[in-house]
Amino acid sequence: MNIDDAARKLEALGNPTRLQVYRTLVRAGPDGLPVGAIQERLAVPGSTLSHHLQRLVATGLVSQERQATTLICRAEYPAMASLLGFLADECCADAGGTPAVGTNAA
Repeated sequence: MNIDDAARKLEALGNPTRLQVYRTLVRAGPDGLPVGAIQERLAVPGSTLSHHLQRLVATGLVSQERQATTLICRAEYPAMASLLGFLADECCADAGGTPAVGTNAA
């Protein structure tokens, strides 16, 4: 992953509603959720949800599949793993010590 791709993904997740949508899909597992179920769980208006899903799809964090009349949304786990890896790969590289990944420094 390059820095521009990482920045686009992080920017998409920087919106609270999109982050809620994404976390909901991550929790749903590989089967994903129908758009209606996401809307019901988050109490987000349909047009708003559509806009946020479009942004997540455009960045590659979410995929959509039409099954008859139902639109299924899924978190793209490889994209999530790639983004997390990009953020953690060089953790503490200049410190010369053991990476602090997984610690609660905040």
